Amino acid sequence: MSESLDGKIAVITGAASGIGLATTQRLLDRGATLVMVDWNEAALNELASKLGDRVITQVTNLIDEKSCNAMIPEILAKVGHIDILYCNAGTYIGGDLTETTPEAIDRMLNLNVNAVMKNVHAVVPHMTQRKTGDIVVTCSIAGHFPTWWEPVYSGSKWAITSFVQGMRRQMIPHGVRVMQVSPGPVVSALLADWPEENLRKAKETGSLIDPEEVADAVEYMLTRKRTVTIRDMLVLPTNFDRV
Repeated sequence: MSESLDGKIAVITGAASGIGLATTQRLLDRGATLVMVDWNEAALNELASKLGDRVITQVTNLIDEKSCNAMIPEILAKVGHIDILYCNAGTYIGGDLTETTPEAIDRMLNLNVNAVMKNVHAVVPHMTQRKTGDIVVTCSIAGHFPTWWEPVYSGSKWAITSFVQGMRRQMIPHGVRVMQVSPGPVVSALLADWPEENLRKAKETGSLIDPEEVADAVEYMLTRKRTVTIRDMLVLPTNFDRV
């Protein structure tokens, strides 16, 4: 028997597109109230007008220290409490290490690692006091094996895997579940520069997954009985043969 999400308040970062938007729509369908977090205020306002009155917008730039640190307090001032925090926002660097720049590496680590740790750090006292809560983080299959063709991205996701699984054990006595979802290649803004024909062929051959399929996994994780934690769910395209 699954748990109800009716009336729960969920916070999703990177909510204006891709996995974040798909999960927002899915949790709304399950009766939750959604705090959509993104840096793109115009996109948030447009989506909120379409998605209905159970959507609250939160404009936060996660790679700006002050904005990131203010996120959880600002959200709590709007909604009173947080049942679910889904740290989904992230960015990507592919290719050899020598093909990127120190500035790009800093940006990736700040968003993929530092912002996640800061957001979790900020919400843990609140959830611990309430003795309940769910924290989900978007990781990646790249955080499970050495992806030599994207070592910077892979390194950030390995760090997050270690962090999430350490926090999972820390929070067990407090009634807070901590878990991660680890997708393979997803059709998202990260693939925006792919030609449409290439995307179509990749999907037809089972090499890509849609954001909605990741949302399926997150929904499944959040609706298990409170006595069950799905510590990590891999969501892979059929034709993914690298691991």
